[in-house]
Amino acid sequence: MSIENDLVFYSSENGDQWLLLGGRDGSTVRHQPNVSSGGNARDVPLEEYLPREQNTPQGQALRTLLQAHGHI
Repeated sequence: MSIENDLVFYSSENGDQWLLLGGRDGSTVRHQPNVSSGGNARDVPLEEYLPREQNTPQGQALRTLLQAHGHI
């Protein structure tokens, strides 16, 4: 998968980023922590991420993005 297709859908104040791998049609979410907290990325399947993170700012940002593009 090419990094050009990955879409950052949320960035926190502390420098963490959440990406939808594969862009708007992706099926995996990556949490990329900032360097000071270890920086080890964690990938989660989209179908697991959405219900688990539905009430977080990053979960809401992803849901908004997907709804805007007719994916949910």
